Amino acid sequence: MQDGGTDWRTIKVVDATTGKELPDRVEWAKFTSIAWKPDGSGFFYSRFEKPAEGAKFQSLNLNQQVWFHKIGTAQTEDRLVYATPDTPKRGHGAQVTDDGRWVVISTWEGTDPKAEISVARLTAEGVGPVRKLIAGLQNNWDLAGNVGDDFWFVTDKDAPKGRIVRVNVAAKTPKFTPVIAQTADTLVGASLVGKRLVVAYLGDAKSEAEIYELSGRKVGTVPLPGIGTAAGFGGKTGDAESFFAFTGFTTPTTIYRYDSATNKATPFFQPKLAFDPAQFETQQVFYASKDGTKIPMFVTRKKGATGPAPTLLFGYGGFNISMTPGFSATRLAWIEAGGAFAVANLRGGGEYGKAWHDAGKRANKQNVFDDFIAAGEYLIAQGITSKDKLAIQGGSNGGLLVGAVVNQRPDLFAAALPAVGVMDMLRFDRFTAGRYWVDDYCNPSVEADWRVLRAYSPVHNIAAGKPYPAILVTTADTDDRVVPGHSFKYAAALQAAGLGDKPQLIRIETRAGHGSGKPTDKIIAEAADQWAFIAKHTGMGGGK
Repeated sequence: MQDGGTDWRTIKVVDATTGKELPDRVEWAKFTSIAWKPDGSGFFYSRFEKPAEGAKFQSLNLNQQVWFHKIGTAQTEDRLVYATPDTPKRGHGAQVTDDGRWVVISTWEGTDPKAEISVARLTAEGVGPVRKLIAGLQNNWDLAGNVGDDFWFVTDKDAPKGRIVRVNVAAKTPKFTPVIAQTADTLVGASLVGKRLVVAYLGDAKSEAEIYELSGRKVGTVPLPGIGTAAGFGGKTGDAESFFAFTGFTTPTTIYRYDSATNKATPFFQPKLAFDPAQFETQQVFYASKDGTKIPMFVTRKKGATGPAPTLLFGYGGFNISMTPGFSATRLAWIEAGGAFAVANLRGGGEYGKAWHDAGKRANKQNVFDDFIAAGEYLIAQGITSKDKLAIQGGSNGGLLVGAVVNQRPDLFAAALPAVGVMDMLRFDRFTAGRYWVDDYCNPSVEADWRVLRAYSPVHNIAAGKPYPAILVTTADTDDRVVPGHSFKYAAALQAAGLGDKPQLIRIETRAGHGSGKPTDKIIAEAADQWAFIAKHTGMGGGK
């Protein structure tokens, strides 16, 4: 349960047979999955200590621990499974293998995909001793599946774009054996289905999936329905079938049944559509950034559209997160009204592996802003839009992106929508989850890092006296991921700077957080306000 959009979770339990809610209640869970024991007797979860009175939405998140909750008992009886009190900045998550024999604990410290792996046998009485399998936070390790004591992991160790290795976790001295080598595409996940591995790749930010035997021999390619994003492919060892979701910019999420034995994918569930996808088209283009790096970008608009149109350019560029095609009803409404929608795959994301991420983080963060500015210049140069019709949007790290590029190129954009943004780069690490982000941003307490951050911090680099685009800042009162103080300070600084005739406004949602759990009516209301604002300032519908 999520109350008012906060990242804090209350875990309740429902009897799936009767639908009756059980008395079990687990508090102060955050950034956690739920991993059930196969007999249903209880589950593993991650939690923090209860914050001090009045500090629920601001205090730093430290000393995360893995616990086991037995069904039918009070939380005070939960068993501590794993903690690292000597390293309080480390976080931990647990998962149970499909065969129910092992619990696997991943440990991390920041937002970089680097983890330690510990394992323990599950017993009828509980959990056996926890043993370190992979020590050190140098590389990414994601479990793809296991057969008995043999485990397959996706890792970027010695492979910036990812590879798959096998290890016997019960061995006295575990040995990691290469199974699937790194390829030109970025390996983003794998799962063991039947007696084969389904391996997901990104090829120029579009999903691809291939089938391998457990030995590493390639046996086929999953037939995906087009340009888009595929996710899922879960399944238990021995099961021949799996399911995956597929979506694109004009394709709402459809569920497909996949048979790993025949390599056939068939629709399992398709939503009913109130529009004709054939009326729209998505093109992928490549443009040069300031330093000559080729950046991919998706552009979606009505089929046959010509001439400069009001255009919304979206970006993120951080934390190894890839911006892949996905459906949004609110974005489609913008396109149906005659606009164009573009997503730029900026450096800092995970589209091309570790090197792409590293090229947009820490001291290289300016590359992300250069990539986004170059995207706007490309859209204008190609006649897709013009300066007086170009709006930009981004949320969270993308809100930082919008704030930074507006300061650097206020002349390039007609309107901007920075949402729940990290706007004060000199204090972000002092609140809630902010301390995790030093991996991507730098540490404000280190002088050299402080200078990097100060050079682009949105709050500290507003160009007073220059004409700025119209800006609508959005945040929410219980956002405890990026605390709303960031947006409050940024909006106040904009309004105090004398930035021309266009408005700089802030919209504050109540009983909402960083975005997760936001009800449909609030999503619609917020999008309506945002689209009306940028429509006014890009001339859509005559600018009324």
